[in-house]
Amino acid sequence: MAYVAPVHRPSSIRHALRIKLFSAEEDCLVISRANRIEIWRFTEHDDLALFHSQKIYGTVAMLEALRPKDSDTELLFVGTDRFDYFTLVWDDARQGLDTIDNFHDVGEKHLRDSQSQDRCIVDPSGRYMALLLWEGVLCVLRLKSRRDQARNIDWMDQVRLSELFIKACTFLYSETGHPKIAFLYQSQSERRDAKLSSYRLTSDDRDAVVSRFDATRDREINLDLDDIGAALLIPVETSESERRHNVRKTSNNAPAEPHLGGLLVVGETSLVYIDDTTQATKTVTPRTPAVYVAWARFDSTHYFLADDQGVLRLLTIITDGQVVKKIEVIPIGKTSIASSLVYYPSRSLLFIGSHHGDSQLYRIKLTDDSTDDAMTDEPGKSATTANDKASGKKHEYCELVQTFSNIGPILDFTIMDMGSREDGKANEYASGQARIVTGSGVNKGGSLRSVRSGVGLEDIGILGDFSNVRALFPLRRRPTASGKTDTLVVSLLTETRVFTFDDKGEVEEVTFFPGIQFDEETLFAARAKDNSFLVITARSVTLSDGNNGDTLASWSPQDGKAISLASANDRWALLSIEGKLLVSLRIDKGLTLAAEKDFGDDQIAAIHAAPQFLDTGVVGTWMVGTVAVVDLATLQPTQASVSVRQKEDTASVPRSLALAQVMPTHLSGPTLFVAMDDGTVVTFSVSKEDRTLHSKKSVVLGTRRANLYPLPQPDGTYSIFATTEHPSLIYGSEGRIVYAAVTAQDANVVCPFDSEDFPDAIVVASLTSIKIARPDTQKQTHVQTIQMHETIRRIAYSPVEKVFALGCIGANVVNGTEVPTCSIKLVDETMFRTIGRPLPLDGEQGELVESVIRAELLDSQGQPAERFLVGTSYVPQAAVDDGGSQGRVIVVGVDSERNPYIVSTHRMRGPCRRLAVLDGKIVLGLSKTVIISDYIETSNMSAKLKKIASFRAATFISDLAVYGNYIAVGDMMKSTTIVEYIPATRGSNDDDDDRENDVAKIGGTSAGADSMDVDDNDGEKTATPATPAKLEGRARYYQASWVTAVCHIEGESWLEADGFGNLSVLERNANGVTEEDRRKLRATSEMNLGDMVNRMQPISVESNPNAMVHPKAFLATVEGALYMFGTVSPAAQDLLMRLQAKLDATVTGLGKTSFASYRGFRNQEREAAEPIRFIDGEMLERFLDLDDETQKEVAQGLGPSVEDLRSSIEELKRLH
Repeated sequence: MAYVAPVHRPSSIRHALRIKLFSAEEDCLVISRANRIEIWRFTEHDDLALFHSQKIYGTVAMLEALRPKDSDTELLFVGTDRFDYFTLVWDDARQGLDTIDNFHDVGEKHLRDSQSQDRCIVDPSGRYMALLLWEGVLCVLRLKSRRDQARNIDWMDQVRLSELFIKACTFLYSETGHPKIAFLYQSQSERRDAKLSSYRLTSDDRDAVVSRFDATRDREINLDLDDIGAALLIPVETSESERRHNVRKTSNNAPAEPHLGGLLVVGETSLVYIDDTTQATKTVTPRTPAVYVAWARFDSTHYFLADDQGVLRLLTIITDGQVVKKIEVIPIGKTSIASSLVYYPSRSLLFIGSHHGDSQLYRIKLTDDSTDDAMTDEPGKSATTANDKASGKKHEYCELVQTFSNIGPILDFTIMDMGSREDGKANEYASGQARIVTGSGVNKGGSLRSVRSGVGLEDIGILGDFSNVRALFPLRRRPTASGKTDTLVVSLLTETRVFTFDDKGEVEEVTFFPGIQFDEETLFAARAKDNSFLVITARSVTLSDGNNGDTLASWSPQDGKAISLASANDRWALLSIEGKLLVSLRIDKGLTLAAEKDFGDDQIAAIHAAPQFLDTGVVGTWMVGTVAVVDLATLQPTQASVSVRQKEDTASVPRSLALAQVMPTHLSGPTLFVAMDDGTVVTFSVSKEDRTLHSKKSVVLGTRRANLYPLPQPDGTYSIFATTEHPSLIYGSEGRIVYAAVTAQDANVVCPFDSEDFPDAIVVASLTSIKIARPDTQKQTHVQTIQMHETIRRIAYSPVEKVFALGCIGANVVNGTEVPTCSIKLVDETMFRTIGRPLPLDGEQGELVESVIRAELLDSQGQPAERFLVGTSYVPQAAVDDGGSQGRVIVVGVDSERNPYIVSTHRMRGPCRRLAVLDGKIVLGLSKTVIISDYIETSNMSAKLKKIASFRAATFISDLAVYGNYIAVGDMMKSTTIVEYIPATRGSNDDDDDRENDVAKIGGTSAGADSMDVDDNDGEKTATPATPAKLEGRARYYQASWVTAVCHIEGESWLEADGFGNLSVLERNANGVTEEDRRKLRATSEMNLGDMVNRMQPISVESNPNAMVHPKAFLATVEGALYMFGTVSPAAQDLLMRLQAKLDATVTGLGKTSFASYRGFRNQEREAAEPIRFIDGEMLERFLDLDDETQKEVAQGLGPSVEDLRSSIEELKRLH
C-alpha cells in the first residue's frame, strides 16, 4: 500500500484576481495554486500578507468575481478540472469560505474537450458569465435577479458555436446595456490564421433568452486579421455621456473614425483597435514584435501588457476627444514571466502572478512627483520629465515591493546531503540537513533552488546597526517572579555596550552596569546568585553587587597574563590563560581558585562549563585535536582524551563546545557537541554515571567553523543553535537528534532572550546588525535561490567533486528570432554559486541537452574517476551530419580549477533521451531503443563506448530507472516495461578475444560471440558455447499510459507517473503460475495527484521497524510541489484506509467537491471512483483540525483511542 504527502506545496500561480470579498471598500487578492485557494490582504505597509488558505478537491481551472445585484461584496466563482463549478462567499462568523451554489457539468460524457483551454469570462456588470469547456459549445450563466436569490446562479443555456479553435474571448462594454461577447479564433486546424467575431449574448430585450449565435444572422463583427499570432482581446470602455449615434457625424462620405468603446486585438506584430459601433479600425505596428501572454487595465486608455520574455509594457490609446488617433506601446520594466496581471488603482500596485518564476508585487509610478505632468494627461509621451532629462535621471516606472517564491515548474531535481562522515553516519532524511536541489522555472525565470525543511526565524525587533559583535549575554537586572530577561550585553571588538528593556519593550542604552568595563571586550557575563553579576574580561574576573555595583570579589591572572577564553555556570568559572593554562574558580566562594592545569604546547582551543551539570566541563585542544570531559573541581578528565578529527592527516581543531541534555532524560543522557573549524559537528553520547564519551557521530553543517549556542527550552532540555554559512538548530524529536536548517543565513552570534515583551525570543547578531527574533515552533520548508535566467533542463550532483552539473537551455532573441543556446554549468554545493567556465554545446547545429547524470567510471589508468554523462539531441532540421547523427553522449570531467571539460563525445543515430548506470556500464535510452555499453577510457581526453546489448520495445522513451540488473523503461505511449540485463558468459575453451562491436556502429545489431567448435577427434569432450550479453523483456504494464517518470520502490514494485497526474504502483508477479502471469505488471495502488510529476528520485533511509510509513522516493511536479512517497507497513494498512474513508465521509470539501473522485485514477480511457490502496497524508492530517467531538466520532470503531490517533498522525507529519 502506498502513501504520499507534500514536502513543499505547489507554489506556481496560474490564476489571480482582484475581488471585494470583505467589504465594498477593500480589494483583496485571490490566487490559486493547483488545488488550493489563497486570500491575501494588504497590510498598512502596502504589501500582501496571507490571510486565509483553503484546499479544494480538484485542480483550479478558472477564477472569476461575480457581483450580485445591490450587493456591497462580490462572489468568488471557481471551476475545477473535474468539471465542478461553485460560488463562494466569505463568512465572518466562521472566518472561512462558504459554498453558495455548486453544480457539475453533465455534458462531459458526450462532448469533445476544448482544443485550446477551458475559459470563463464575466461581463462588465458582473452578472453574466460564459464558459468555454467543450469544442464548439458555449455555456451561458447569470446571477438571478430576485433579491432573495441574488447570489444564486441560473444556468441559462448551452449553445453551439461555429467558431471552434478559440484563442481568446471577452465581453464588450455595451452602450445599450445588452451584453456582447467577442471571439478570437482560428478557422482551420491545418493552417494558422486569426479571425474576430462578436455577438450579442441574448436575443430579447429582457436579456433572458440566449442568442443562437448564428454566424450569418447574429454575427456583428466579422474581421480577418493579418497577424496570425494575435492572442489577446481587450475590451475598451467609452467615456461618452451621450449615445454615439446622436453625436457622431461624418462628411463627404469619409470613412468613420474609430471612437472609444470597442475592442483591442493584441498580436505579435500588430495592434488592431475596432470600434464596436461602426466597425472602424485602427491598426498599428509596434517597433518590437512580442508574444503577449497577459494584460491588465490601468484606466480606460492605458493597459499593461506582459510578454513571454518578462517585459512589462504600457499600451496607450491616444485620442482626440473620443476619436482614437494613435496607439503606442512602451516598455516600462522587466518582471517575471506573467501568467496573470492584477492592478490595484487605489494603491498603484500591480501583482504579477507567474507560473514560470517568482510572482511579484510592483508599485507603478507613471507620474513624477517633482512635476504636475501625468501620463494620463498626455498619454502619448514618455514618463521621463524635462527635469529628468536635464539631470540625466531616468524615471523608474516599476518599483519591486514584494516577491513570492515559486519553485515550479520543477524540470529536474537531485537529493544531496551536506555530509555524514565516517563513524556513525547520521540519518540523512531525519537530520534536516538533506537538501533537495531543484532546477526550477523557465527561460529568464529559470533558477536553481535549494529546498530544506527547517526552522524559520520571525524578526520581531531590530536593536540597531552593529559591526564586530563578538558575544551576546542576556541578564536580569530587576528581580522579578517570572525571572524574565531585561538586559542585553553586547560585546564588541574594543568595547562593551549594555541595553535595558522595560515591560513595554522600550530600549535604553545605559552607561553604567555592575561589573561591566565599557572600554574593553567582555568575554563572559551572567547573573550569579544573591543578585550579583559575574563579568569576565581579558584582564580580570569580577563578582559585583547588583544593587550598588560594589565589587564583591575579583581574580586576575598572574604576571599580567590575559584570559583568552571563558565559560561559566552557576557554580564554576572556567578560564583559559593565553591558551596554555586552564583555571577553575568557585563562584559561590568568592572566586576562590580551585584548580589549575598547564597544557604546555598543546594549547587550549575551546572550553565549556556545562549549564545543567554544574561540576562538569569540557576542554578541546589544538595540537592533537582532542576533547576531554573534566571535573571542574580538580580539572581531572573523566577518561582519556578522545580525538574528534575525521582523518589522521587532517588538521581540524575543535573550536566550540556544548554539553547539554538535548533529548528527554528518560530517553537519553547528555550529548556533547563539538564544532570543528572545517564545518563539521561531532557528537558524543555522555554517560550519566561517569561522564565518559561514546557513540561518536559527525554531520557537516558547512565549510567554516560553527559556533554553538545552547538555548534552554520550557521542558528542561536544550536546543543548540549552530552558526555557520548554513545556520542550523539542533534539537531532540521523536527519540532522535534533528539538525534543522534555519532561515537566518547571516547569523553570527546568538543568545536566548526571554523577556516580558519578547517571550521565548532569541537575539541574532549578523555582520551589520542585531535583531530580536522568534524561532518557529516546528520545521517548515525554506528555499535558497540562484537565479540562472535560463531553463535548467537537467541537474546532477557529484559528492566527490562537491558540485552540481546543470544542463541549461537559454534563448536569445536575434533580429526578432529566438535562438536557443545550450551549455553545461557547475555550481558549488556549499557556497551555492556558479563556478568555472560554462561548457557550451553545439549551438550552431541546434543541440539541446536531454539528460545529465553523475557516474564513477574507470579512467585510462584503471582508477575510479568522477564523470558527468550528458545525453543530447539535435533539433530535427539540424540533425544531419556524420551519417544522420541525431544526438550525442558527452563524457564530462572537472579539472583542478573546477572547470568542466570534455573527455570524449560519441554520436548517436537517435536522440539520447535518458542515461543511467548499471554495474559500471552505461545505459542509453534513445528514442525507441535501450542500449547497454561498456566505457573504455584510452587517455585523459579520449574514450570509446562498446555496445554489448540492446532492446527495442518502446515508441518514445520518457524515463529510465535501474535497480540491480533490471531496467524500467517508461514510454510515452506504452506505459512501463521491465527489462533484465543478462551478462555475457564465456565458453569453457574461450579465449580473451574481444568480440564486441564498437559504438561507432551503435545503430546496428548487437554483436555476439561465435559458438565453440566440437573436436571430432575427442568425442569425450564437449565445449560449452559462449553466450553474449543481452537485454530481455521480463514484464510490461499493458494499459496505455503517457509515462512522465518511473522509479523503483522495493522488491518487484515500481512507481509510475503519467501526464494526467496519476500515480500507479506496478508490481511484477515473479512467482506467477504461467509465463503470461509473470510477464504482466499489475497495478496494486492507484491515485490521481492532481499535478503532473516531472521527476522521481528514490531514497534509502533508515526508519523505525515499527513505523507506519517507510519513505521511498521524492516526487517533483509541474506546479512546483515536492512530495514524499512511502509504503505503508502491513500492520497499519487497515487502520489508515479506514481512517481515510471515515474522514472522507466527515470532512466536506470546499464547493462540495469529493475527495474520493478527485483522488481516483483518471485518464482518457478510464476513470475510477476512488483511489485504490493509496493514502493521502494531507487527508489524514485533517483529523487534527477537527474538534474533539468530531474526532471521537471518527475514531469510533477504528480501534486506537483519539490520543493514539493524534500521536500517530503527528508522527506521520514529521516525516515530511
